[in-house]
Amino acid sequence: MAQLWGGRFTKETDQLVYNFNASISFDQKFFKQDVEGSKAHVKMLGKSGILTAEEVETILGGLESIYNDVTEGKLEITSEYEDIHSFVEANLIDRIGDTGKKLHTGRSRNDQVALDMRLYVRDEIDETKDIVIELVKVLHKLMKEHINTYMPGFTHLQKAQPVTLAHHLGAYMEMFKRDYKRLLSIRERMNECPLGAGALAGTTYPLDRRYTAELLEFDGPTLNSMDSVSDRDYVIEFLSASALIMMHLSRFSEEIIMWNSNEYKFIELDDAYSTGSSIMPQKKNPDIAELVRGKTGRVYGALTSLLTTMKGIPLAYNKDMQEDKELTFDAIDTVKGCLKLFTGMINTMTVNPDRMKESAAGGFTNATDAADYLVKKGVPFRDAHGIIGRLVLYCIDNSKMLEELTLDEYKSISEVFEDDIYEAISMKTCVEKRNTIGAPGPDAMSEVIAINEKFLEDK
Repeated sequence: MAQLWGGRFTKETDQLVYNFNASISFDQKFFKQDVEGSKAHVKMLGKSGILTAEEVETILGGLESIYNDVTEGKLEITSEYEDIHSFVEANLIDRIGDTGKKLHTGRSRNDQVALDMRLYVRDEIDETKDIVIELVKVLHKLMKEHINTYMPGFTHLQKAQPVTLAHHLGAYMEMFKRDYKRLLSIRERMNECPLGAGALAGTTYPLDRRYTAELLEFDGPTLNSMDSVSDRDYVIEFLSASALIMMHLSRFSEEIIMWNSNEYKFIELDDAYSTGSSIMPQKKNPDIAELVRGKTGRVYGALTSLLTTMKGIPLAYNKDMQEDKELTFDAIDTVKGCLKLFTGMINTMTVNPDRMKESAAGGFTNATDAADYLVKKGVPFRDAHGIIGRLVLYCIDNSKMLEELTLDEYKSISEVFEDDIYEAISMKTCVEKRNTIGAPGPDAMSEVIAINEKFLEDK
């Protein structure tokens, strides 16, 4: 058992206890960050006069050789070691001798773990936000292509008013833009370096924590050593942002699943993002969208689990906090995988504009515009609302749509109606006259697309 401690103990740890306590099986994901942090720590020890220049050079060379051997497959990270920190340090001592034992000067596993987790999450935020932007770019492309693709807008899963596919996709565009900005905000807030905090009370060595922070591209050092080793707010924030990303993907997936059904036929998913049935040869199933919808619960679970773990922990570090890793790693992998697959799925789907327009024409989606028509003729809105309600009831009883009624039928309900009612309730008019910013009209959509174009510059 390769451990970084033992002087206080007179007997070996029970194997089951060791296995239960060990984290090497999952914290080996930190290998890159652990080496990176160790290099910065050693350089700082040299600058502060705690290590000689020769010692610094020897340790850095040893760390570099370990990193190269692991990445090239020449050295395996095994369960012989308690955690990734003991793996790196034990191998360093094997390679360079007693000088390697000086690596841990002025450092505790507590601030080392805190640093590794922070570096790892920072790297994953950077990668995740880039993947989010790829999805935003696909949405932007689709919006530009479908400014004039009419479709029904829904409330309560019932047809409400006509919109365009560009407008509908634009709602998700705004969600994922917020997700991107949220990730940037978390990264900015978490970008402080905990290394040098020690176990909880700093150290008597004259460490230059600002220099360490600079080497690792942090904005500066953390300002309280107890908080430094016990803070996991940034992980919880990242999991919260990840849960929101998954919620947005799940809502979108639900609509993709419905739109792809035989009843809707708004879209058809590409064969590469669909599967078949083992018994029903006609089936083409939206499995990717369904799995994205299903995997959302995993990310929610990670967030809830870590919140529950942290809620009862006194200051400073406690071993409970080791539980932050496995669930976080799984959530990150899940979010990134779902984003990539979902982006490919919508980028390759085929849109059926005729079917969307046909659906928008049904369901009285132009009823609000018919009421607005009466208001413009001087009818109070509440009276206009009642008149159109009676017209809709008449249409239902007679299996007609508003645009199919004769002028006499209109006038039987209200004499205010004239021939211009047909133009007022046409699909084109219903959409194109809605041009306040954020509405589906082509002028409004063009303005929003231009704003999104600017948002995507240099991203």
